[in-house]
Formats: sequence, structure tokens, C-alpha cells
Amino acid sequence: MIAAERAAGGPVIRAAMACQAILGRDLRAVLRSRSQLYSSLLFPLMLLAILGAGVSEGLDPSSSRIRDGDYTSYLVPGLVVMAALFSSTFSSASYYHDRDSGLLRVMMASPHSPRVILLGKALAGVLIGAAQGLGLLAVAALIPGINLEWQFGAAPGFLLAAGGGLLLAVFLNGFAQLMAARIRTMQGFHLVMNLVLFPLLFFSGAFFPLDDLPLWLKVAAAVNPLSYAVDLVHIAAYTDTNGHFGLAVDLAVLGVLAPAVFLLGIGSKKGAE
Repeated sequence: MIAAERAAGGPVIRAAMACQAILGRDLRAVLRSRSQLYSSLLFPLMLLAILGAGVSEGLDPSSSRIRDGDYTSYLVPGLVVMAALFSSTFSSASYYHDRDSGLLRVMMASPHSPRVILLGKALAGVLIGAAQGLGLLAVAALIPGINLEWQFGAAPGFLLAAGGGLLLAVFLNGFAQLMAARIRTMQGFHLVMNLVLFPLLFFSGAFFPLDDLPLWLKVAAAVNPLSYAVDLVHIAAYTDTNGHFGLAVDLAVLGVLAPAVFLLGIGSKKGAE
């Protein structure tokens, strides 16, 4: 009986240890890259200070979604999503570095499945993206003059935002792996990711409310996965209403789409070749 259990559990345990080793390696690489850590946090904070103050004071926004014309506070959830997006995209560059250096081919020569290797690398990107987004939210909440609502309370609201950030990071890293499986160079990868993700970010509700947009932009926002992540963080941290789509819809869309895209991504064997 014990021998049978070891035989059944052995491959699973070895795969988990391999995945953990790759995950730890990629996390240590990011922690050593201080320029990436600082820039991914400082750039959204710079936008928050300059763009937020400029619109709040210079344009006097009157949308009912922006409380008391305070655009700086409205901007926080959108920048949380942007931070997670940038971090997930940048962490995906490790695929190309390892592939060009030959290290990824060495990993693939191990007894482990390519999916185990890709899972370890993708999980590192998920943790990095979610941590960067939530780190920005925590810093923004401590800045005087930024008024977050936390309609469910600060701790439950932060946990809700953490769940949304984690689902978003899962989706983004799965999508990044799908792109890496089809684009051969790092330069082409970043070009395509920026071409796809920047427009999605701009009509996700991150920078302006979706309520008063033209019909075609509302339709585009409705099919945009980032819109549901932004709406969820708005509900958790900023608005005192049920948001644009509603909390249940946000969780349902992200809860189905994120794992589906992630599984497709780590199943893309071309990305490991």
C-alpha cells in the first residue's frame, strides 16, 4: 500500500518541486532587478499625482461616477490594474531571455513535462503582477488627499481587490504566454502586447467612466476583460454603489475567463521550443 502511494504521489511531488524551483528562481530575478520594481511602482504614482491633480483641478470633472470632482481618487483603481498589466507583461520577457540563452531548452530536457516548466514561470508572473497592483493600492490608500470609499470595510475591500488583482494577473500571464508561443522575438512580443493591451486599458473605465460613452465604446468596453477588473476594484475600494457591471458579473467573467486563458497559455508548447 505504501509503495503504491509513493508511486502515485512521487511524480506529482517531483513536478511540484520543479515548479516551485522555477517559481523561486524567477521571483529572485525580479527582486534583484530594482529598476523594474521601482519603475513599476513609481510610474503609476507619478500618473496619479500629475494626471489626477491636473484633471481634478484643470477640467473639473462632473460625472456622477467621480465623487465631488476628485479625479485623483477615481484614478486609483485604474492604475492598480495598469500596474498589474505592466508587471505581468514585463515578467513575461523571462521566456525570451531563457529561450535565447538556451536555459529553457535545458529545462525542457529534464524529465518534467513542458507544462510543468511553463506553469512555474507563469506562476511567477502571476505573483509579481498581483503583488505590484496591490502594493500600489496599499501605497495610494496611505496618501493624504486620496479618499477611497471601502464600502465593505478596508480589510474586506482590500481582500476583494486582491482577489480581482489575482484573477487579472492569471488572465494576463496566460494571454502573455499565448502571445509568446507565436511571436519569436522579445521586441515583437512587446510591440504586439502594447498594441493590444494599451487600447484595452484605455476603454476599460480606468481613465474615464463608461456610463456616458457612445454606444460603440460601451460595446467595446463590455467585451474587454480589463473592464471587469477595473470595475471590481472600483467596487471594492472607491465607489459606494454596485459599479458599472455589478460585482457578481465582474467575478463571474474573471472567474471563468482567467483560468481558461491561463490553461491555454501553459498548454502552448510552441512557447517552450
